[in-house]
Amino acid sequence: MSSTAQVLKNWDWDKLQEKRAKQKGFTPPPRDPEPEEPRPDNTDDRERRDFFGGGNGGNNGGNNGGGDNGGGRGRGPRVVAFKVPKPGFATGKGLWMLLGILLAVWLLSGIYIVEPDEEGVVLRFGKYNRSTGPGPHYALPAPIETVYTPKVTQVLRSEIGYRNVGGQSATFQQGRVRTMPQEASMLTGDENVVNVQFSVQYKIKDAVQYLFNVADPTSLVHNAAEAAMREVIGNNLIDSAITDGKLKIQSDATVLLQEVLDRYEAGIQVLAVQLQDVHPPQEVIEAFKDVASAREDKSRIINEAEAYRNAILPEARGEASAIRNAAEAYAATRVQNAEGAASRFNALRVEYEKAPEVTGQRLYYETMEDILKKAEEKVVLDGQAGERALPYLPLPTLGAKAPKAGEGR
Repeated sequence: MSSTAQVLKNWDWDKLQEKRAKQKGFTPPPRDPEPEEPRPDNTDDRERRDFFGGGNGGNNGGNNGGGDNGGGRGRGPRVVAFKVPKPGFATGKGLWMLLGILLAVWLLSGIYIVEPDEEGVVLRFGKYNRSTGPGPHYALPAPIETVYTPKVTQVLRSEIGYRNVGGQSATFQQGRVRTMPQEASMLTGDENVVNVQFSVQYKIKDAVQYLFNVADPTSLVHNAAEAAMREVIGNNLIDSAITDGKLKIQSDATVLLQEVLDRYEAGIQVLAVQLQDVHPPQEVIEAFKDVASAREDKSRIINEAEAYRNAILPEARGEASAIRNAAEAYAATRVQNAEGAASRFNALRVEYEKAPEVTGQRLYYETMEDILKKAEEKVVLDGQAGERALPYLPLPTLGAKAPKAGEGR
């Protein structure tokens, strides 16, 4: 057992014996001090003895010397003198070592790692300094430099007009949806109220703008998307919003929302605007169904009429074209016949002027040839026989079959 521990043990034991003796009402007799055990004179032992007040008992006076290692019963109380260590080489060295360890820990705290889906943004005394990519990096420890690592590849989602109780991972059909009437009710271009529920998917485009230009990017996207959709719905009719105009509405809302976010320099890229459900308010949905049914009937009748028109018009156009072509052909034929007749008349007139009798006889024969050619029954009689046979001829029959006026020539 070391000297220091023995001194403490003896001191505690003596005090305990003194306390017990006082409680019993007598004072224990003093005991002679035991001889001090020799110790190697080294620096560490001297420092410990100086610190705990042990060592040379003569320095503390008489028989109560602090260097006694004895601990028998019946000894008187010992007084141990503690000395306050003086500032020296050992105390200063430990302090510097402690400061060095703290400084090393502080410097090592500047090491940070940027994940593959993140981007490091370093601020120096609160001002933007640099951006870092994925991997290990070093920044001066706080409060000199501060590092932010937003996830720039993560696709974020904002829901407008409803809240998906099933969580962000659940789709609109799978999750339990809670409608938000204040956000969903919108006015169309034909002054009808319609409930629009849609979602916006976006990601970080510029980490510096996303972190420092806007205080609450999530609220900004939510409010800007609602405002953009209200404007787009206000420029469309309710039929277009409910039926075949959804794709155009989604495209227009995406473009308008991106313009708004770029105007705020939010550092956000809009990936898609998806209409989840568009329907009239619950209070008027029955009336709207009746109106929609009437419009469908109207559209059906119009389509049937257009189909009938499309079937009739080509046929009528074909008949009109045929009649027009026939009339043009008839006109051309009559004109050509008239021109031919006029040319023939002119030629005959020239011949008639040269030989009137011969030409007249020829014309007579040609005329009679045309007349007789068209008659079905021909009866040739001489002069006297013709006078007697004339009453017996079937004149009605001959008259009915006679050629019409104007066809003889």
